[in-house]
Order: sequence, then structure tokens, then C-alpha cells
Amino acid sequence: MGSGRVDRGRVRRVRDRLRAVYGRPVAPPHGHPIAELVLTVLSQSTSDRNRDVAYLRLRARFPTWEEIRDAPNDEVEAAIRPGGISRVKSVRIQQILAELGGAGGTVSLDHLPELPVEEARAELMALPGVGRKTAACVLLFAFGMRDVPVDTHVSRVGSRLGFLTPGPFERMHDEMLALTPRGQELELHVNLLRHGRRTCHARTPDCGNCALLRLCPFGYNLRRND
Repeated sequence: MGSGRVDRGRVRRVRDRLRAVYGRPVAPPHGHPIAELVLTVLSQSTSDRNRDVAYLRLRARFPTWEEIRDAPNDEVEAAIRPGGISRVKSVRIQQILAELGGAGGTVSLDHLPELPVEEARAELMALPGVGRKTAACVLLFAFGMRDVPVDTHVSRVGSRLGFLTPGPFERMHDEMLALTPRGQELELHVNLLRHGRRTCHARTPDCGNCALLRLCPFGYNLRRND
């Protein structure tokens, strides 16, 4: 369907029903963009717990970003091994830090809030392996800038609700951002993600116990055809 034809009133009703189930998440911008960037790289294809263990091990072993950048790769890989795919992730993290800090320079992204969102996003996406979702995580969670990460859960729930057009994630990010009420980027992202994890599963969605059933074309058709 796509955001151009989405009923904004239905978006608000979905927001309100998710809020009734999961609450209204509050996470003030933490102001640590490099940490958010590295956490997002570590989160790929693993659990939140394993991601956090890998991150804490990495920071305990290397207290500064510059030390991580300049360390032997096998030491970085060993530190993040609990997060899985450590060889690929260690190379990617060091490539990103090298790009940000150059040869011997200070690694920083603290200037991003001074830029328009589009420019800040483009700067992040120019880094090795950084896509739209990772850039959105940094902008939203580190600085509270207007962007909405679309991961597999958000894309699945949003597509089933008819908010997003299945296809390239770049387009889904644009659609999600367009339909999200200003100031509610974090709430919609977090609660759609929670709903995807707990109820709107990929293979066997629990439509019978879904708070969004009456607002969901996918769930309505699925139940009707049972």
C-alpha cells in the first residue's frame, strides 16, 4: 500500500493500541553515536544479550575507540566473539573507526546534530557497511533526530498492517518516516518491534490474541480463511 495512501487516523489508532499493550517507551537520547553504531553492527544475526556481552567485552578490553581502531584484528575479534560472526564484525568495526578517525586522529561523530537529518544520514551511510537502518538507529537513539529504524520486525508488522510496501528497505524507511507523527519516532519503532517479537511472528502470527486484529488486513484475511 505505502504511506501515501495510509489513513493517518488509523496510524494513530495503531499507536494507541500498541501503547495500551506495551506502554509508552521512554529513552532520552544518550549522546553516544559511536557506541550506538558499534552496538548496531554487533546486533546483526544475534540476540540482544549476546550483542551486549560482546560490546561490554570489547569496551573492557579497549577503553577508547582509537584503541579498537589500532588494535590487531584478532584481538578485536576475540573480544566480540560471543556476538557471533566475529570475524566479519571485527573487520567492519575497525573499518568504520578508521574511516571516522583517519590515521591517528580522534574518532568522533559529535557534529552530526549540527547537520540536517538528510546530511547526517548520508554521512553515516558513506561509512563501510552502514545502511539505512544502522544510520537511523544512530540518529534516533543517540541524538533524538527524526528517523525511524525499520528492521525485520517493523517491516513485517508494518507491511501486514498495510502501512509499508514490501520491497527495498530504503523505500520502507521513507514510508515509515512519512507516516510517523513527529516526536513519536521512538515509540512507533519500539512498539512495532515488540509486537513483531511477541505476537506478529513471521511464520505463525498469533492473530487470535492480537490487539491490532481489527486494524490489520493481513490478520483479518488470515482469520477469515481459517
